[in-house]
Amino acid sequence: ESVDNQTIAQHLLDYADQLEGYDSNVYRIRAYRQAAQTILGLNRPVADILAEQGRRGLEELPGIGTHLSFTIDSLVKTGEFRTLNMDDGHIDPEQLLTTLPGVGPALARQIHEELGVTRLEELELAAHDGRLAKLGVGPKRLRGLIDALAGRLGRKRFAAPVVGEPDVASLLAVDQKYRETAERRLLPTIAPRRFNPRNEPWLPIFQTSRDGWHYRALFSNTALAHRLGRTHDWVVIYFEDGYTSGQRTVVTETRGDLRGRRVVRGRERECREYYRQRPGVRGQDSGVRSQRPEEAEAVRSTNEAVH
Repeated sequence: ESVDNQTIAQHLLDYADQLEGYDSNVYRIRAYRQAAQTILGLNRPVADILAEQGRRGLEELPGIGTHLSFTIDSLVKTGEFRTLNMDDGHIDPEQLLTTLPGVGPALARQIHEELGVTRLEELELAAHDGRLAKLGVGPKRLRGLIDALAGRLGRKRFAAPVVGEPDVASLLAVDQKYRETAERRLLPTIAPRRFNPRNEPWLPIFQTSRDGWHYRALFSNTALAHRLGRTHDWVVIYFEDGYTSGQRTVVTETRGDLRGRRVVRGRERECREYYRQRPGVRGQDSGVRSQRPEEAEAVRSTNEAVH
């Protein structure tokens, strides 16, 4: 049975996490993550590309060179993760866990053997659902682990405005189309890496192009979104035009003059002007609740990464 694209991307991301834990070259780490995104964005199986064009076909894809094509080819053909450097390439779950502060070899072994944790996403879920506490991990160490995992898995990218990014009208239009289509269950779904212990494909994903931009939209799957119950409200939109790429998070505003409207985080002023010029555009969601103080602060500048 051939290895599917999502499994390939998962291995690449896991290896990037392991490299990062050892303070490896940042460009190498980034290369594995970019390759994973390329694989996830393909509309055909990697196995088909290899069968028809060999490794040369992979090397024509963005961000995949000789080293990465070797690794992906080996994974598809043998099911094993290998690199051209014979000294590495093995993903050891216990070694990966020890790259986190406060996790020594003994605790890593216990987490791996008793909880079956092999990836950082699984550890994050165990930290939030109480299983780590049941292993005897104290509150202070647990909080340190949660913070470290949030830093490793939930990096905020493109927090500052990206020069030349799409206007808010386009982002809001993509957001509306995504939510409407997702509600009608007309979109393909993926199994997110985080907070998904059964690996269920529940997260709808939407792709479209308009005015020279390509967009990919999906609901936020971060720890904060789960904790605040906003996993079906916050929408993360990725965009690129071949030169510029970035992301924005669209949410239902719960305070001020924009309360009840869909707002692009970090671009509230433009959204306010957008609605002022279009009084007939409601841009509202029903059931908006009062915002807790912790949420108001937490989502003030939310521009999250997903997996």
